[in-house]
Amino acid sequence: MAIKHSTFTSFLLHIHPRKVNEQTLIFTRTFGLGGINALLFVILAVTGLLLRFAYVPTPDQAYDSILSLQNNSLFGKLIRNLHHWSAMLLVITSFLHLLRVFYSNSIYYERKKTWYYGLILFAIVLAFNFTGYLLPWDQLSFWAVTIMTNIVSYIPIIGEGLARLIRGGEMVNGNTLLNFYTFHTALLPLLVVVFMVLHFWLIRKAKGVTSTASTEKKMVDVNPDLISKEILMGLVLIAVLLITAMFFDAPLLDKANPLVSPNTSKSPWYFMGIQELLIHLHPFFSTLIVPVILIALFVYIPNNKIDKDKVGVLFYSSKAKKMILYSIIFSAIITMSLIFAFEYNLHPLVWNLPLYISTGFIPLFLYLIPLAVFAFLLKWKFKADKMEIYQIIFTFILISYLLMSIVGVWFRGESMHLIF
Repeated sequence: MAIKHSTFTSFLLHIHPRKVNEQTLIFTRTFGLGGINALLFVILAVTGLLLRFAYVPTPDQAYDSILSLQNNSLFGKLIRNLHHWSAMLLVITSFLHLLRVFYSNSIYYERKKTWYYGLILFAIVLAFNFTGYLLPWDQLSFWAVTIMTNIVSYIPIIGEGLARLIRGGEMVNGNTLLNFYTFHTALLPLLVVVFMVLHFWLIRKAKGVTSTASTEKKMVDVNPDLISKEILMGLVLIAVLLITAMFFDAPLLDKANPLVSPNTSKSPWYFMGIQELLIHLHPFFSTLIVPVILIALFVYIPNNKIDKDKVGVLFYSSKAKKMILYSIIFSAIITMSLIFAFEYNLHPLVWNLPLYISTGFIPLFLYLIPLAVFAFLLKWKFKADKMEIYQIIFTFILISYLLMSIVGVWFRGESMHLIF
């Protein structure tokens, strides 16, 4: 029985094709991640609008306005908590959505542009979180943004100017707060709406979520088969967020003090992999060479032609699943070995070499050579094709970044030394 039309259901019907493949309705096919991301943005927009009534974007009043919101406003703390946890969850679910799309080979042919717009949306999500991170103007946010803008300054040629532009000066100050507030509440929301519309339009144009060519394509009506599932998922998500917001407060430390730096200052958790990489790799490589390689990889892979029967197939093939598992294990071994080696045994100060060699070329080669040998051996053993090798390389790099993030967040103590 079709769900009675309302403004909300009419909107859902507008962004979906009229009929979809029955196979795509299986929860484990997509885990509802795209819809979760869209709903999280709506929650953030509503709670963010409410927060604007209480927030004052000046260094003298920002922190106090947060305290007043939490202590004196009806449901103020709940709204801030809901906004905070929705933002954190959006980073995770957006990332998982990208992984799901990549590993299900849904980035080729007519879906290539959808992938590119998805990457742009993920970058905007990170920018959203980063600009919002500073707004409480406490010690945690102030020094996290200081660390990240310092990292930006390491980018060759344009870095210092770009960091100065972001900060509105030589250091994080009131201009930075105003810049971040403007981006967070005006420009970035506009960009999200534009790219979300394009993203949804391309998905609808491609007739919804990918399905494997080998299965019988039984088409079903979006209403009620898909709409009912999306509404249920939305209600569950809202319930989980409300419970989380009621029992777990958004962090708020002491008011920002530019003269007192905590030991140790860390960037936001979703950028900790970059900060960890800078500990081991020369800034020229970690802020330019590595990002350029990764961006080129993300742009190049969807331009390959694959067997259309493989589009929508999770992990491409049965042997690819085995290779991905091997890649996870080997990447963990290599990454942790290099972290320990450069922490305790191969510190650049003991090498009588220029820093761009001892902290640049050598660490990069010590990472890339095992990766190249590993990919070659898997190609030889499993007779892997080009697309399977791409998944191996992607997985290898992904696990490295996740492990560096985990080490940076939980296992770096004073002066960024390992605590074990």
